[in-house]
Amino acid sequence: MPGAAVERATVIEIEGLSKLYARDVFALDDITLHVDRGEFAFLTGASGAGKTTLLRILLRQEMPTGGHVKVDGRDLAALAPADVQAYRRAVGFVFQDFKLIPRKTVFENVMFALRILGVPDVQQRRRTFQVLKWVGLQHRANAYPVELSGGEQQRVGIARALVNEPVLVLADEPTGNLDPDLALDIMNLFREINGTGTTVLVATHDRELIRHVGRRAITLDHGRLVETA
Repeated sequence: MPGAAVERATVIEIEGLSKLYARDVFALDDITLHVDRGEFAFLTGASGAGKTTLLRILLRQEMPTGGHVKVDGRDLAALAPADVQAYRRAVGFVFQDFKLIPRKTVFENVMFALRILGVPDVQQRRRTFQVLKWVGLQHRANAYPVELSGGEQQRVGIARALVNEPVLVLADEPTGNLDPDLALDIMNLFREINGTGTTVLVATHDRELIRHVGRRAITLDHGRLVETA
């Protein structure tokens, strides 16, 4: 399952990160933060704290106003435009609202990323089946998203994030649309992903869920880092 190509002690290195959206209005303000290889950490804080902005910067969907960000040794500011898509495909991302393609089956949704990368057809199918089996959805491979429960759709989203064997998985409120029992199931799946050696960073405002899982919580408040415990 997911793994790293090059061993480094730290996967996420953030130094003095700032993001200014309007004059004197900081979404992120002087954030310094490291996440180690193989760590499972939560990014938490109230709505508007800066969690999604930080994830978007880590995914290279936005550029910071100041500071430096490295992921697996790569300076994100130094990435050439032609390298940005390849970088994004090397980082697994799980969305709150699933973002599955309605007209594609479960199998096709997961395999799509491999097809874009030009992975040989036999490998596409083998890896897609393996990751669906791993998340417990091999029996739903031919179903369409509309036929799935919310928890099943999120498992498909997680399978899609894992199929490229990323060194890092980011998740933005992945349990926000699920009931508490399903939320715990998804968190247990993230723990299993982390158990393979993959670094996991999950953004959530649900402090009770964080207490239940028992991992480091990185807390933002109005764009500032106020706690990491």
